[in-house]
Amino acid sequence: ATFTSLVVHQSFKKDRTMAAEEAAPVVDDGEEAELDCANSDVCTKYREAGKIANKVLEGVVQQCTVGASAKDICTFGDTVIGSLTAGIYQKKVNGVAVEKGCAFPTCISLNECLCHNSPLSSDPAVLLAEGDVVKIDLGVHIDGFIAVVAHTMVVGAEPSAETPTDGPLGNIMTASHIASEVATKMIRPGNTNQQVTSALGKVAETFGVNLCAGVLSHQMKRYVIDGNKVILLKEDQDQKVDDFVFEVNETYSVDIALSTGEGKPRPQEHRTTVFKRAVDKSYRLKMKASRYLLTQVNTNFPTLPFTLRAMEDENTARMGVVECVKHELVHPYPALYERPGDVVTHFKFTVLILPSGTARITGGAEFFNPAAYSSEVTIDEETNAILAMAGKKKKKRSKKKKADE
Repeated sequence: ATFTSLVVHQSFKKDRTMAAEEAAPVVDDGEEAELDCANSDVCTKYREAGKIANKVLEGVVQQCTVGASAKDICTFGDTVIGSLTAGIYQKKVNGVAVEKGCAFPTCISLNECLCHNSPLSSDPAVLLAEGDVVKIDLGVHIDGFIAVVAHTMVVGAEPSAETPTDGPLGNIMTASHIASEVATKMIRPGNTNQQVTSALGKVAETFGVNLCAGVLSHQMKRYVIDGNKVILLKEDQDQKVDDFVFEVNETYSVDIALSTGEGKPRPQEHRTTVFKRAVDKSYRLKMKASRYLLTQVNTNFPTLPFTLRAMEDENTARMGVVECVKHELVHPYPALYERPGDVVTHFKFTVLILPSGTARITGGAEFFNPAAYSSEVTIDEETNAILAMAGKKKKKRSKKKKADE
């Protein structure tokens, strides 16, 4: 593929720099500032991060061709994130540069692997083959305001409305799209997380597929990718979360993962490469390699997920992470697998709950054409009613205008 980070950076910078630079930075002036979407500058940063995430996803999709290396694609994605974020918010605030970059490392998970496969440079190359079902996952932040996105595609396939994909793949891709739309409609002020979980369960039941257990959607805040408000994708007796009501000006990452199998993805004997610092934990590490890794993490990734591939000395990081995990200084994100032969999809997007309605700022129609996939399933009335709900509030006409008419 010819989609290089330089080309992306140059074309994107021209379109985005002006809008980003015009937004005043979030400044800590000694008073508690609004750090949610009630602050227009915060909202702008979320949207700019979302635009970059979408642009990177576009490039990564183009890289997913027959014979391409999964680890090279992951490196490409992270490099483009760095290039695009470097081109905006370049002015310092009170003498301090605005932090921005990768909020979740690029992952390329194939076939029955659901997520978190981000190979190291030293790992053997795994080449994409015709028909592989690829799950792409990545995240971007600007000043700590995060936008994440995940997408599922098939290597070598070019489905269209004229030649739609059918069968199990067409059915589960259609179900994934409907589930994503339902979640977007249901995440609105006054609704509860339980209502979202219930509605998604109905979609999976209708299409005869399984939601993946253990998958969570989180509220996101500044530098917090997994906030305390949690939406269960699938009701599970072994996993309980607190009920809550959605409020205006909140931000959520929404995770939709479906399987033709049991819907119980598990770790395998596969090296974990993605981790996140446990900010509330401390320990006096014994190994030099462990201390090296923790120093690198505290300096470069103090709050957000990272890959060992991003460390200056990857081999030392690989040795040091064992002790860090043992003493819970970092949380692992293991790659999760269904059984071989199962079709697994993963879509993730970021939504802002605004006064005007819920805005989806990553993923969406530019990456997924529902007409390109077909299913023999008839959507139930309850789900159709949700899909018919208005996404945006209609603007009220002023009394003055009415009087003039």
